[in-house]
Amino acid sequence: MRLIVQKYGGTSVGTPERIRNVARRLVETQREGCRVVAVISAMAGVTDELIKLAHEMSPHPTERELDILLATGEHAAAALIAMAVNALGGRAISVDRRAGGNFNRSQSHQGPDREHQSKADS
Repeated sequence: MRLIVQKYGGTSVGTPERIRNVARRLVETQREGCRVVAVISAMAGVTDELIKLAHEMSPHPTERELDILLATGEHAAAALIAMAVNALGGRAISVDRRAGGNFNRSQSHQGPDREHQSKADS
């Protein structure tokens, strides 16, 4: 069984209709007999808004807390994608790549485009 990795974020998951479009693509790939891993970033504008809020709380937020905060945008998008895939008859669960481990910036991508996964298994 082939493994396909697809990445979505920003404007491609920026509205409920776009989320459903992404979910349809994921389900179609599953129905072609492939295992699918979808790497999901935050919806358009969410990361920038969270960074702005963080800097309103502290001029120099700690890297750990900033990572935790920014992950919330990615978790939300991944969960919404998984819900939409499941509603279309596919199979999906959202997965936090930090789960079960100590996470720090040296293990992540630098900058706001940190990626979390929504894993859709066929």
